[in-house]
Amino acid sequence: MPYKRGHGERERRMRDEVELRLAAAEAVAREAGALALRYFRGRESLVVERKGPQDIVSEADRAVERLVAARLKTLFATDGLLGEETGHRAGTDGTWVIDPIDGTWCFLNGIASWCVSLAYVRDDAILVGVVFDPNTGELFRARLGGGASLDGRPMQVARAASLADGTVSVGYSLRVAPERVQGMIARLLAQGGMYHRHGSGALGLAWTACGRLVGYVEAHMNSWDALAGLLLIREAGGFTNDFLAADGLHQGNRVVAGPPGLREALEAVAGECG
Repeated sequence: MPYKRGHGERERRMRDEVELRLAAAEAVAREAGALALRYFRGRESLVVERKGPQDIVSEADRAVERLVAARLKTLFATDGLLGEETGHRAGTDGTWVIDPIDGTWCFLNGIASWCVSLAYVRDDAILVGVVFDPNTGELFRARLGGGASLDGRPMQVARAASLADGTVSVGYSLRVAPERVQGMIARLLAQGGMYHRHGSGALGLAWTACGRLVGYVEAHMNSWDALAGLLLIREAGGFTNDFLAADGLHQGNRVVAGPPGLREALEAVAGECG
């Protein structure tokens, strides 16, 4: 009996710690989004650097990530951090995975398809996921075992019977050969489906979680783009592949996600990307 009581106390303490981090992630994402939106409105004057083909970073990305990192370090000094722009800072109590502006190309070209994405990972599990879209003010949030919501309202993946019932987001980056993406699109169209590309993988996953899209497939995503959205989908009743397998946290992985009833169809679309 004492063991059970102690075990229950540990569970409650862990749940409280996760809830605290979820509340913090919401607040930090909103503050970061407000800063990013100010940069977006003045983007003509931004300093931009090219990291590689179709891979750019601006002073806005770095400033927003510095803000997020500073807030989280103040609140949770022993947590680690993995950011797209600043790399990995080790910690002892889990890791925050941050994309300050997911959809930088859209951001810099005046397309309102970008967002702030924050996830908290501990012991190979995604415990918290928040995606904030500053352009619409929409906040998607999830806690492992606690469900998912959009602006405080519970959300659910689409109730689609086939891929012909909606649109699938097909992600792409130059980390994979174009032929692999062409194959996915061909297989999707052959099933009567239609494809969409956000320019922001995190938003594509969030839209899948709330039922606007019937699935998401991509041959390779980085963890900062994917983790928050993957938890949103799972907690909204959907399925995802095991992204964290084979060191997906640091190496990235493929993504196949959507309503449970479309798993076989979406896996067929993904095909060789697995």
